[in-house]
Amino acid sequence: MSFSSFGTGVGSSGRTMAPTLEVRLTRNGITESVHRVHAVVCDQQGRVLMRAGDPQQLSFIRSALKPFQAQVFVSSGAADQGNHDERALAIACASHAGEPGQAREAFKILWKSDIETEQLQCPTPAGRQSPLEHNCSGKHAAFLATCKRMQWPMESYMQLDHPLQQQVLRRVGKLLGMPGAELVTARDDCGVPTLQLQLAQMALLFAHLGASEEPELERLSRSMLAHPELVAGEGRFDTAVMRSGHGQVLSKGGAEGIQCLSRVGEGLGLAIKVEDGASRAKHAVALQLMRQLEWLTPSTLEELGQQFLEPNPGVKLEVSGELRFDNGR
Repeated sequence: MSFSSFGTGVGSSGRTMAPTLEVRLTRNGITESVHRVHAVVCDQQGRVLMRAGDPQQLSFIRSALKPFQAQVFVSSGAADQGNHDERALAIACASHAGEPGQAREAFKILWKSDIETEQLQCPTPAGRQSPLEHNCSGKHAAFLATCKRMQWPMESYMQLDHPLQQQVLRRVGKLLGMPGAELVTARDDCGVPTLQLQLAQMALLFAHLGASEEPELERLSRSMLAHPELVAGEGRFDTAVMRSGHGQVLSKGGAEGIQCLSRVGEGLGLAIKVEDGASRAKHAVALQLMRQLEWLTPSTLEELGQQFLEPNPGVKLEVSGELRFDNGR
């Protein structure tokens, strides 16, 4: 078996394309909707080990980028200066539900750094009272705390040319083995830059996140696993997977059908992209592939399946296809 790097043209001319995965939603056994899904497993060297569909599929990583955006909060010394604990690091990586306990953790980052809530530039969600209830408030609070620590401008922290965002690009580029300046960016819904990446590049990032070899990433991943209730929320996929996995699997989703996972301690990353952006399909595929990879026990996956594969009586999500070993052809 030969392995190949995502940078050498996986999925390009001359290589056999592995079939995509397919998710069917059935109602009383009758197919109602179908989703096509790409997935890839990479190691820390960027080698594509297994794939379904196109490892070079381009998409914005969206909120799955958050653990890597939070690196600067740790590396700058802002996390230690403010005596921020694991809960603060977890909320900095979160796409949370705006629950009172989650909003409180984001507020604590600001409070310990003597920063006013009004300085948050993430929007206040519809029907809510504060930007602290926005799903990205922890990330934004950590950004502001980092700016204060580094004496960077506070009011422009979301701009691509801001020193903070440039540090994020540099650090992500280093993990991917490329100059950060070459990364393609776009504005995320919360106003902060996100990145357009190949699916294999997303898997590589999560291979690093779960490997426990980069001190800053190890602190962040440990915090997410210790406090999964902050990373998403009760009844949400990422929280359920990390809680049920007992530290074996790290999970972080993003909008428009992005789901990334790490097998903790093994340096393997899994990235999933649903072509039509459906979150239900990415969750179904993630459970199916964790079964194939034996990342979680059958009993754990059965429990998760009852929660996420049968959304309503008579309605089921069924996945066909599997990851195939990359054979270099």
